[in-house]
Amino acid sequence: MSRARTLHRCQECGAVTPRWAGRCPGCEAWGSLVEEVEPVRAAAGRPASIAAPVALADVDGGAGAPSATGIDELDRVLGGGLVRGSVTLVGGEPGVGKSTLLLQTLASLASRGWKCLLVSAEESAQQVRRRAGRLGAVRPGMWLVAETSMPGIRAAVADLAPDVVVVDSVQTVWDPELGSAPGSVAQVRGCAQALTAMAKADGPAVVLVGHVTKDGTLAGPRVLEHVVDTVLTFDGERHHALRLLRSVKHRFGPTGELGLFEMGDAGLKGVPDPSGLFLGDRRQGTPGSVVFPSMEGYRPLLVELQALVCESTLAAPRRSVSGLDASRLALLVAVLQQRAGINCLPSDVYVSAVGGVRVVEPGADLAVALALASARTGVALPPDLVVLGEIGLGGEIRQVAHSSRRLREAARLGFSTAVVPASAPDEPGVRLRRVGSLAEAVATVLGAGQPAGAAGAGRGSSARDGGATRDVGHRGALRAAAGGPPAAAAAAALLD
Repeated sequence: MSRARTLHRCQECGAVTPRWAGRCPGCEAWGSLVEEVEPVRAAAGRPASIAAPVALADVDGGAGAPSATGIDELDRVLGGGLVRGSVTLVGGEPGVGKSTLLLQTLASLASRGWKCLLVSAEESAQQVRRRAGRLGAVRPGMWLVAETSMPGIRAAVADLAPDVVVVDSVQTVWDPELGSAPGSVAQVRGCAQALTAMAKADGPAVVLVGHVTKDGTLAGPRVLEHVVDTVLTFDGERHHALRLLRSVKHRFGPTGELGLFEMGDAGLKGVPDPSGLFLGDRRQGTPGSVVFPSMEGYRPLLVELQALVCESTLAAPRRSVSGLDASRLALLVAVLQQRAGINCLPSDVYVSAVGGVRVVEPGADLAVALALASARTGVALPPDLVVLGEIGLGGEIRQVAHSSRRLREAARLGFSTAVVPASAPDEPGVRLRRVGSLAEAVATVLGAGQPAGAAGAGRGSSARDGGATRDVGHRGALRAAAGGPPAAAAAAALLD
């Protein structure tokens, strides 16, 4: 005997209220409560079969070993490949390439003897076939079903017995037994749990495609992320070819790994050497350009950071940021003026991470500050220089995690000099210039650079006069850009 009850569930956070309200009491989102009819079933009796406890030593540990997909960058993020019986959730913005990535993955798995089933709940079979033909991803062993209902998906899996099932997407799948509208929180939660139970019982690896909200988080209730084994995010700038695949949750290996792809006419292609991609078009000798060895998970990436400082005609000067933390830039501009005498406060400031990559770690503080100082003074930084270090409010330079790994990557790409915190460990192959404060770093780096437009003259004067002409020019540029006499004198004195 069962009856039904009416409730209102938030589409954003999944909170439940007995009555409708304009604002969700859980996440305070407006207009997110939707009416649902939820059946109330009588309490069930004792289950027919109950799992018996087993000794932990008797459990087969090799059953959870990953199997390679043949997509190197995807295998890197998954810790070796897909695990049979696992459930993976892939989220990303519309048009970023989720369907393309998974279609190429299925083609690679089919070439390795896997039986693959693609459940297309958004596109027709003809649309998927045209995309597969364009990508060259039509292989024997690939099967397709255009279905949105859970009974139809269960029947297709039972008839085919595939090794891997891709559902694109979980937000469009619905179960008629749940009694709510397709796409609702109850439907997404219930279908995800049903697909997870199917993976654990029948053994196929299940991959779910998920939508994201306007702020970039996975749409649907939080239980969607808890019930799956692995959560991957696939993102990238729409106007750049670079795509980044990250693992947010992974029960079969470490999280934090990064896979990089480049979108082309023939689909997604792995990028084995991303640092070369980011620095391929770098123009040396330009003021405001610096190379920062970033860390994405366990993978070092050398990224070019650019800064431009120009005269402002506005009462409130512009602060434009691309690929960096805007609030962090405001802090660095203030510390640069107070602790190093480089005054950018009345000027328009533009800072960018080149190549469509985002750099949000505080270890990029020193690189951004020196790029600003270089742009403000017009002195180009040395082309073989990398910079890393976190800046405190007192102007001190703090240590950065994984310094050795970052510097090894820089040495591999031909960078011979690095400006690092004073406590940084030694690294063979790279000449370290240790600095303890921002003022010392500005004086050290600007003293080794070249004034813009006068590189040839500077080199000639240094050869004749032992570098005296060059140093005087740099001290003059530093004093001209300084915002306060004490800070300017302290910074310029380091050059003497």
